Amino acid sequence: MRRTRRLLAVGATIACVAAIAPAASAGSRPHFTPGASGIGDPYFPLEGNGGYDAQHYDVDFSYDPATKRLDGTTYVTARATQDLSRFDLDLQQLDVSRVTVDGRDTKFTHNDPELVVTPRKGLPRNSRFVVAVTYGGVPQTVIGSPVVFGSPYGFVHTDDGAFIGDEPNAASTWFPSNDHPSDKAAFTFRVTVPKDLSVIANGRLASQRTQGDKATFVWDEKFPMATYLATADIGTWDFKSGRTPGGIPETVAVDPKLKGRDPNHPDPMAFFYDTTAEATDLWAKTFGPYAFDSTGAIADLATYQGRPIGFSLETQTRPLYSDVRNTTTIAHELAHQWYGDALSVRTWDNIWLNESFATYAQWLWDEKHGGMTIHDEAHAVYGAHSGTDPWWNVVIADPKRDTMFHNRVYSGGAMVLQFLREKIGDETFSTLLRTWYAQHKYGNVTTPEFTALAKKVSHQDLDAFFRTWLYSTGKPALPQA
Repeated sequence: MRRTRRLLAVGATIACVAAIAPAASAGSRPHFTPGASGIGDPYFPLEGNGGYDAQHYDVDFSYDPATKRLDGTTYVTARATQDLSRFDLDLQQLDVSRVTVDGRDTKFTHNDPELVVTPRKGLPRNSRFVVAVTYGGVPQTVIGSPVVFGSPYGFVHTDDGAFIGDEPNAASTWFPSNDHPSDKAAFTFRVTVPKDLSVIANGRLASQRTQGDKATFVWDEKFPMATYLATADIGTWDFKSGRTPGGIPETVAVDPKLKGRDPNHPDPMAFFYDTTAEATDLWAKTFGPYAFDSTGAIADLATYQGRPIGFSLETQTRPLYSDVRNTTTIAHELAHQWYGDALSVRTWDNIWLNESFATYAQWLWDEKHGGMTIHDEAHAVYGAHSGTDPWWNVVIADPKRDTMFHNRVYSGGAMVLQFLREKIGDETFSTLLRTWYAQHKYGNVTTPEFTALAKKVSHQDLDAFFRTWLYSTGKPALPQA
């Protein structure tokens, strides 16, 4: 993120990081127990749930901008990771009318935001099941949280539809889920809207049809995706589809209201389409082959209660932009497709593995387009903050919940990556970034895993370097190469 302000067979997916109960001994009966009500994330302890691995979401809903009401059924295909007596899903504010497990009505309670589901009988460890939740109401936009700069986020109602950006904890404002990045899954979105509107979502368009005064769009994202990266934006769009010069399918949706808004980019479709194509191909050459089967953009001149929304987000395959007028933001969000989307954090305290890496890529983009070199950019960041500046009080590897999107995580972390590059050498650093991506693509990562790989690839003892630059406060002396 950068401040600018449905039952389906599922292919191979990546298992989530979840606590798995020991197997029952031979001949013994399963001991069914409840799944945990939270994943135990240090910043969001109740976000996510234990006892199962979500493998596919079919999010089927209708939305009417006139009433702002959403009605739908979400089907979650999952695998029990323990002998499971009951389990939770995350769902905020909306009313639940029915829950089934494998087609049978099931007891449930909704203690917002926890939807507690008790199947008729226990679910044995490693069994697959489908839970279907029917729900409705007016999705509530998250407002005033310091973790996203105070901007409204989640399901944001707009004049012509919806702008949906969920980082870090707002996917549950519009569909029931295991709402934590450690449990990635494939997605299908089936969205019905008034026929004069369209829907743009993650992945590739599978179908669209109009019946009466309604239109239904089906989008598929077959690759593992964290819930916060899901989007299904509704509005009046101009569309363009094709392929990047490197051959990657691309679809861009642009709000017609952007036309003529920026004299430097009078044709917003050309601006977003061409920049997206260039950046996607560049990062594929730099970091490794693109992990998904589509790229693109959603450019929405959206406001909430008369104010600009004020952020962009790396929604998987198709980043979401509010009123963006520079190529660096597009480069940043597309770099997240490698670092943040294909590689996702295991817990939110590892957020620098998303934001610092995307900021570093942004600097690389600038350098390649005649701007400041990455070396100079890193040293400028270092010099801009005196030793008494509280900027240095944020610990990059554990910035804390309310400062997890602090500038030190972004620019400060990118500075650290450049200093690491200067310490281990350009070629080794490039090998590190590409190996990091290749080894963990579609999975979840932590800072200790990265630092261990850096030491292995470089054949250097980097403990002091990382202790100083990632885990400490205060302004250190510049590192020696």
